[in-house]
Amino acid sequence: MDVSFLLLFLTFLSSPSVSSSTIQTLSQGSSLSVERPEDVLVSPNSLFSAGFYLVGDNSYCLAIWFTKSINRTVVWMANRDQPVNGRRSELSLLRNGNLILTDAGWLTVWSTSTVGASMVQLKLNDDGNLELIGSEGVVYWHSFDSPTDTLLPHQPLTRNTRLVSRRSHTNISSGFYQLFFDNDNLLRLRYDGPDVSSFYWPDPWRLDWETGRSPFNNSRIALLDPSGSFISTDDFTFQSSDLGASVQRRLTLDFDGNVRLYSFEEGKDDWVVTWQAISQPCKIHGICGPNSLCSYLHDSGRRCSCLPGYEMKNSNDWTDGCIPKFNLSCQGDKAGFVHLPHVEFYGYDIGFFRNQTLDSCKMLCSQKRNCKGFQYRIGESDGVYHCYPKTLLLNGYTSPPFIGHIYLKFPKADLLPHGKSAKEFLLDCSGEIPQPLARTYPRSRENGVLTFMLWFACAVGGVEMICILLVWCFLRKIHQEPSADTQGYGLPVTQFIKFTYAELKKATQGFSEEIGRGGGGTVYKGLLSDHREAAIKQLNLTNQGEAEFWAEVSTIGRLNHMNLIELWGYCAEGKHRLLVYEYMDHGSLAQNLTSNTLDWKKRFEIAVGTAKGLAYLHEECLEWVLHCDVKPQNILLDSNYQPKVSDFGLSKLLNRGGFNNSSFSRIRGTRGYMAPEWVLNLPITSKVDVYSYGIVVLEMVTGKSAAMDINTAEGRGEHKSLVAWVKRKMNGETRTASWMEEILDPKMEGKYDTGKMEILVAVALQCLQEDKDQRPTMGQVVEMLLRHENDYY
Repeated sequence: MDVSFLLLFLTFLSSPSVSSSTIQTLSQGSSLSVERPEDVLVSPNSLFSAGFYLVGDNSYCLAIWFTKSINRTVVWMANRDQPVNGRRSELSLLRNGNLILTDAGWLTVWSTSTVGASMVQLKLNDDGNLELIGSEGVVYWHSFDSPTDTLLPHQPLTRNTRLVSRRSHTNISSGFYQLFFDNDNLLRLRYDGPDVSSFYWPDPWRLDWETGRSPFNNSRIALLDPSGSFISTDDFTFQSSDLGASVQRRLTLDFDGNVRLYSFEEGKDDWVVTWQAISQPCKIHGICGPNSLCSYLHDSGRRCSCLPGYEMKNSNDWTDGCIPKFNLSCQGDKAGFVHLPHVEFYGYDIGFFRNQTLDSCKMLCSQKRNCKGFQYRIGESDGVYHCYPKTLLLNGYTSPPFIGHIYLKFPKADLLPHGKSAKEFLLDCSGEIPQPLARTYPRSRENGVLTFMLWFACAVGGVEMICILLVWCFLRKIHQEPSADTQGYGLPVTQFIKFTYAELKKATQGFSEEIGRGGGGTVYKGLLSDHREAAIKQLNLTNQGEAEFWAEVSTIGRLNHMNLIELWGYCAEGKHRLLVYEYMDHGSLAQNLTSNTLDWKKRFEIAVGTAKGLAYLHEECLEWVLHCDVKPQNILLDSNYQPKVSDFGLSKLLNRGGFNNSSFSRIRGTRGYMAPEWVLNLPITSKVDVYSYGIVVLEMVTGKSAAMDINTAEGRGEHKSLVAWVKRKMNGETRTASWMEEILDPKMEGKYDTGKMEILVAVALQCLQEDKDQRPTMGQVVEMLLRHENDYY
């Protein structure tokens, strides 16, 4: 026999296409076998497949998955909590019309209970819905009515269905998180653990209308459409960041308790997140178990640690949390407290005690035997401290911008020294607790010659595939030319809408309505094809404009905060570079400071909101960001005058702990708002944004610009800095009882809250310290602004 013919024949045998067959429907009296890998139902468009899916050691589930995905992304399972073994298990459509799944040939583990249906067949549709359908089109059962952890476009979530997360990344059994309609007709996320259960999304402490929800409906239906729009009967809606109908999508409740919308990238064969419900992962309940804290680290993700004085209960399972190493029965003067700043434990309050001093709150907890500690925080509405004694320490997380504190109760004999915590250890918060269902069977005697031929064929086929892959990579490298759009710059990692220049030119009516202009480019008002008003920024590609364009796209895509501008898309076509933002009805803070639109209350709220946005950039977002150009022109105001920080063209992404070692290739920012570090060539840290923020606050209070002309008593103009002028009025020789009135913006016409305005001035001057180490962090600024003004004097 010719050797080349033998090799070709063996390679042909080793190819999976020979043994595979495309099955469109399963008729009555037929079955799919777990022992035949080719027994797979395929949708007419070949997008979805259904069959037996390996979930453990010789363990299988009946599943539906995306055919194109390398990892076979599963969207539905029938028997996730009772896998079948890899021998003699079958999916059978019986002649009586019932569809059953049997384990090892005798135990029925799942059924559609459609006995009596005649002339039926099982079919997998193009939308991923597995249907048991009759000859006249009657649907007796379909998988869309029993989702697992994923919704596909056109698949409704109803009052009778819910999404349940998997247990972990490797364990497909039902987990602890659920997305469903509650009895108030609202779509909610719930942690349903072994011992406790609690809602955590939307924020459970907010009223329905505050979260944009309405309970006044009785249909309870939510639906994702193919373009990426989601709508629910409780008025909750969202849109994918890559809105459009040409992408495959799935909405999945992941094992970490977050709901995410995924879009499939054909070129990269990967799923990317285009929306998620919760931007702060540690706020998801049940993450770390009782008596432990969740924290987010940029380089390693979520981590859990025991509270001081506590130790891990079960070294094999982080959900068991931690247990105390002391006796908790202490009361009265036998109890002491350890302070943990910027820590919150949600729920399980003994009561709510308003306007309490720290000592009175300690007394309350000391007198209650079941008190484990207390939350002490400022009320957002009244600015006074409230006390929340806790019976359980669950759902704990630490966050620098959080302005509350927790005080842990200890017996004084076991009280830890002040500032000293117990040895911290990290728990694996990924939920990687695989629990495979093992199935083993004795092997039959194998034919030695057949085994040799099989291995030989596999080896030849493998060598051939490697050669083909190497040739393909070589040819691709030869023919691939660098694109002008990407040469020298990294493409954005997030998925926005990529507009064409023609689309944006049409949206702006030929760039006719200019609403802003700066050194980096011009901003125009536009109306997108989906009828959304947008602000479209056309960048000048001079003075490193190209670098700033990609910096802004890649930076703002990582951010998600109510006080940061939202980027909808971009255009990178030829020489054109444009950014598409949400439109802000009231323009920039700079524009409003020159008008009579801002009273003292709005100015104070703008200062607080801007500080919250910057604190998120510095201390809490997934990437740590320095803005580097904080000024009134870059603070935009929405229809309710809520601020949104914008213009990230000069921003700098940093790793955790990287502030003190950051390096910049050039001075960044705007003259008048730049911290001394830029000029003195000192290390650049987040405190440069703090300094700029202080200038902005003084401008809001006084209505004057950073560099201004002051009229002297002699009537001649004198050029002074705003900071020096305010300090002179406040602390200088000319200080009078009415110094505040002398510096306040005359447009407020004397109508202001003296305490709030003094707080703004005091905070601004702290931010403007020459020594950066003397300036507060933005998280501390938020706390100071929300604290009672009498604390400062």
